[in-house]
Order: sequence, then structure tokens, then C-alpha cells
Amino acid sequence: MGGCFSKPKPVELKIEVVLPEKERGKEELSASGKGSPRAYQGNGTARHFHSEERLPAPHPYPGAQDCVEAAVCHVKDLENGQMREVELGWGKVLLVKDNGEFHALGHKCPHYGAPLVKGVLSRGRVRCPWHGACFNISTGDLEDFPGLDSLHKFQVKIEKEKVYIRASKQALQLQRRTKVMAKCISPSAGHSGSTNVLIVGAGAAGLVCAETLRQEGFSDRIVLCTLDRHLPYDRPKLSKSLDAQPEQLALRPKEFFRAYGIEVLTEAQVVTVDVRNKKVVFKDGFKLEYSKLLLAPGSSPKTLSCKGKEVENVFTIRTPEDANRVVRLARGRNAVVVGAGFLGMEVAAYLTEKAHSVSVVELEETPFRRFLGERVGRALMKMFENNRVKFYMQTEVLELRAQEGKLKEVVLKSSKVVRADVCVVGIGAVPATGFLRQSGIGLDSRGFIPVNKMMQTNVPGVFAAGDAVTFPLAWRNNRKVNIPHWQMAHAQGRVAAQNMLAQEAEISTVPYLWTAMFGKSLRYAGYGEGFDDVIIQGDLEELKFVAFYTKGDEVIAVASMNYDPIVSKVAEVLASGRAIRKREVETGDMSWLTGKGS
Repeated sequence: MGGCFSKPKPVELKIEVVLPEKERGKEELSASGKGSPRAYQGNGTARHFHSEERLPAPHPYPGAQDCVEAAVCHVKDLENGQMREVELGWGKVLLVKDNGEFHALGHKCPHYGAPLVKGVLSRGRVRCPWHGACFNISTGDLEDFPGLDSLHKFQVKIEKEKVYIRASKQALQLQRRTKVMAKCISPSAGHSGSTNVLIVGAGAAGLVCAETLRQEGFSDRIVLCTLDRHLPYDRPKLSKSLDAQPEQLALRPKEFFRAYGIEVLTEAQVVTVDVRNKKVVFKDGFKLEYSKLLLAPGSSPKTLSCKGKEVENVFTIRTPEDANRVVRLARGRNAVVVGAGFLGMEVAAYLTEKAHSVSVVELEETPFRRFLGERVGRALMKMFENNRVKFYMQTEVLELRAQEGKLKEVVLKSSKVVRADVCVVGIGAVPATGFLRQSGIGLDSRGFIPVNKMMQTNVPGVFAAGDAVTFPLAWRNNRKVNIPHWQMAHAQGRVAAQNMLAQEAEISTVPYLWTAMFGKSLRYAGYGEGFDDVIIQGDLEELKFVAFYTKGDEVIAVASMNYDPIVSKVAEVLASGRAIRKREVETGDMSWLTGKGS
């Protein structure tokens, strides 16, 4: 790999290289997958790549002047299972020693730029300390999500007990590698009436499905359709940075979709799916036939049903436009957030620096209670109160009052009246599957699409992924669950694509999510539904803690703040198939975690 030592095998590839912008410091604001710095274009023939070809081309310009080589340490400097960041002059490299072998990779997670040296090395892969993405140490390939890109892999040689790394300067600066992808060779006559693969929904699940098909050498037509007016973007960021512009949130640039022939129909609403004739009908009457279908429609936010619900300046946040308008209206004014779950609390945190006042209304006694439990919820609530956020708990909205059509006051059932110029509603969501009701595609009583481990619905050739599905969670005895997380949508989109190509893949990802408030991040892994106890290590007051959620004598989830990389360690242990017992975490002795996840 790296191709600077030996003459590279010729691989026909056109390569476009875009240098990165100045990195953004803050984890929660740094751009995810912003303009993939390297778009590889396959040579347009329909074929499956062999595994060695699927690795990046040795390098676009493997001339010596593009390579840098240096001795970075002595062989004995690293123990097995150790990682170290080393400097090569043009950038840093992650050096890993595993089973006596050295590997050199990009040192930053391509998702939000986390330093991988602080991550977890286990079972031949390194897991990101922030959001749990996993990379194979032998190839640099992304093996678990979130994120879209892989790491560069650099050449290592040992001479006279010294470890040398040789790398291309460009790769050192890019810090990410987009996998080689096939191009589309089926000519689409403008909007011809049929496609090989149709993907309904362009969130993480839809985009990863399309990219996986191309990475696996699929060169037929792929059409992605979305209700949004934008190309796929990083939706979880909307509530964390409401000022973000659509182009800052884009997961891939326009050129990317053009290069790989992934057609995106924006503002396109599917109204009926006819599975017998394998055809969908859009709202404007346009009909499209498909061979394989992925349903990834996501969910629709619940709205308030109280008196005055039609008043202006009341929002659910679904699009960059919604988020931007909320910030504009909240500046120096009074903001009310209804719902103290992830969306509501992220919005409230973001608005504290902009608004005159921020109030949160919630039915439960504490924020996040169902998800994080009473004690963690209370500690987070205190952090918000210290930042001037006022809480109205165990009550709900009775009426929205307007002045000249615009929101002026929120009246609560507790008879309190709260001044409000803008209101954000974050009270949950329902699967956006209404258009499937007459289709014969199975829905459960709540409107979710049940799928098996291969993301297959009850109709052959129709797959589903993302927030609108329930699926069997492998490490919780295949219990059918709905997990509306960004990371899970990526994983499901990939498995759906693999099974469209008959690769018989199964979903086995350990759920991982995060939230960011006041510059602090909370990480969470596992599936904690139905926990009956919470064991907390560390200091809740100081917001430096780890909370283990248990059911019976088993740990089913973990959350932490200022305690990296513990959540990634737990995720890695769970992913390896080992159960964690309650007594192991009750002692406060974490040594079982520092093992190699065996």
C-alpha cells in the first residue's frame, strides 16, 4: 500500500483531489464528510472489484517528490495493542502495533476529526473515541459507522530495529479516503421511467445504501428521492448548530453525485407504491419502475394539538430553513422549547447565547428521564439552570396565544403563562409511512416497517432502513426494536445494499449516539429500554461520570461525559459478543474494561 516503495500496479482511475479547509476545532460543529476531499472515479466498466483493487489507488502521483519517509520510533517503543501519533513533517500518522505487526493509518476520524489515538484498539480495528466509528487497521477501511469515508493506509518497514513510515504528502493532508466506486453505465434518458434501484429517503440510510452499491461494483441506475430541497445533509447537526447553512451540512458535494451517477430527485414525494408492478407514483404524477426498492422515509415530527396551534413562529425542526428561522426569531427575544428530549435540549442549549430568555416545558419530572434516568437527567438539568434556562416540569401546553397572528405567550396547564416570541416543539416523531398503507408492505400497529436482519420487508426485493423500521437487535436476543439514531441508519443502509447484491449480510451494529450541549458531549452506547437500575461511577456534580444501565444482572447501555473513551470501550466489548455483568461495574474497578475487549 502507499505505492512508493514498489512500482504500483496500474489501476485506471481518474482522481480529483481537493485540499481540506482549515479544520474546525469543535467536535460538534466540525463539518461531517464536508466535500469529500477525494472523489475516485471508477473506469466505468461493470464489474466487481477484487479486494486488493478496492483499496485506494497506490497514489495519483507516485513520484518521489510526493512521498515523505522517516524513521518514527524504535521497534521496542510500542507494546502490542499500543497506538501512538507520530509526526511525518507533512502531517501526523497513527502508528499501531498489533500481534507484533506495525500498521500506519490516518490519525483522525473522518467523521468529525476525533484523534483516533484516544480510541479503542480491539479485534484488528480501531474505534473512534467520540462517536464509535470503526476502522480496519490493515486496510484503513470504515467497518462501522457513523461517517462515510475511510482512512489512508501508509507503508511501514522495519530496518535495523527502527520503524519507518512512507506516505504521500497529499494523503497526509487529506486525512480521509473515499473508497473506489463504480460509475453508472446504464444511460438514463433524462428521467426515463425505470431504474434498477430506487431509494425513497435521502438521509444517512439512503445515501449509505447508494454509496455501498457503487463501492461493491454495481454500475446500474440508482435514483434517490427526497422530500427535501437539498442533497443529503447531516440532519443531527440542525439542532446542535441552528445557524448552519445547507452547504455546510452537505454530506457529499454535487460533483460527487454526478461522478458516480447517483441521481437525486429533490422535493419528490412518493404517494403510492405498487409492489405487484414494481412501480411508484409521485405526487406530481411521475411514475417510476424499479427492480429493487429501499424505503428509508424517516419520520415526521409530532406537533402540538392545543388551542392556537396555527399561530405563527411555532416550529418543529426538520430542515436548515426551519433551524435558521428559529435563530433569527429568537435573537434577543423569548424562546420556549416544548419537550426535554435530545432535540429540545440541544435547541435550548444553542439558544441560550442568542435569546433573551429560554424556557423548557416538559411532561416528565426531569429531562431525558426515560433515556438516561432520574439522576443523570437531574445533573444535566442543573447544567442548563446554571446557563439561565428555566424549566416548567410535569406540565404541558394548554394554549398558544398570539398578537397580530404571531406567538406572544405560551399558557401551561399548571396555569403559568410564559412569554414567547418563538416556540420549538420537540415532542417525538412518528414514522413517515402513511404512503405505504395500501401497498401490501407490512407495517406494525404504530406505523413502523418491520424488517429481518437483512433489512428485508415482507415483500421480496423491497428493503427498509433508518428511523422508520423495527429490526431484530442481535445482542438483545433479537428483540424487535426501533432505534432512530444517525449511526444505526448508516449501518442499516449498508446491510440493505449488500443484500440487494445477494451478499447475505446481517445487521449486528451496537447502537451508538451522542449529544452536545454547552460545549460538552454526552456519549451513549447500547440499548437501554427497560433498564431497572443505573450504576454511576465518577462525579455527577462535576459532569465527569459514566452511567451503566442494567437490567437484571446485565449491563444493557452506558452513557458518559468527560470520560472518553469508555463508551467506545463498552461498545467494543458488546460488539465482541461478551456480556457485561452488573457486578463488574458495581465495584468501581474498571480494569475489566482496559483489557483487549476479549
